[in-house]
Amino acid sequence: MSGPLKIADKVFSSRLMVGTGKHRSNAEMVDSIEASGAQIVTVAIRRLNLDNPKEKNILDFFDWKKYTILPNTAGCKTSDEAILVANLARELTGSNWLKLEVIPEGSHLMPDPIGTYEAAKHLIKDGFIVLPYIHADPVLAKMLEQIGCATVMPLGSGIGSGQGIQTLEEIKLIIQQSSVPVVVDAGLATPSDAAIAMEIGADAVLVNTAIAQADEPVLMGEAFKLGVVAGRKGFMAGRIQKKSMASPSSPAQGIVSS
Repeated sequence: MSGPLKIADKVFSSRLMVGTGKHRSNAEMVDSIEASGAQIVTVAIRRLNLDNPKEKNILDFFDWKKYTILPNTAGCKTSDEAILVANLARELTGSNWLKLEVIPEGSHLMPDPIGTYEAAKHLIKDGFIVLPYIHADPVLAKMLEQIGCATVMPLGSGIGSGQGIQTLEEIKLIIQQSSVPVVVDAGLATPSDAAIAMEIGADAVLVNTAIAQADEPVLMGEAFKLGVVAGRKGFMAGRIQKKSMASPSSPAQGIVSS
């Protein structure tokens, strides 16, 4: 009913993307991601320990025949750093897909719109499939789409904040104008947050901390899977219109009178 998610040249049955950070153990990470049904898994390349090739890193814990890896540039403060890490990611993983993050300030972790745009423009010319993480800015989202980004990924609220979607109206504007998939990323805390994003017409959501730091990550992974499915089905079904007055759900005519 909900149909597949198409990004660039790939098609996915799941509309939930997941991250690999902040998990308490690699076993919980793998099991919760499997329970989520996600097919796209994002990995922070800059935070991998590549100095010791004999030591396992996150990449070694997944069967990449089952998942599409989405390297990201988390930890990059400038466009130049992001471009450097993007090229390292492509060399390391063999993938030209990239979640682009340019975040200059660690206290609030808000994305740099200018740095993101400049890096995206360069990387697209260099053959990358770019999925940019941005504030919920409709103007920037349209500009990134126009230069060839495969998606736009507006934040719901601050990374890891668990505040839910604080940018709902701006995300609605982005969805209305967009001809590429809109992926709500950051701040989602509960499956109902994911459902809300999908109900307003987002194409997908990306969740990390809410699953990784849950008391029961595997159960939360499954819960987010169900929240995404429910929200998407609700969007496809079409909600009733809001009314200023109550309206009876039972017939107003032919009722039994005293």
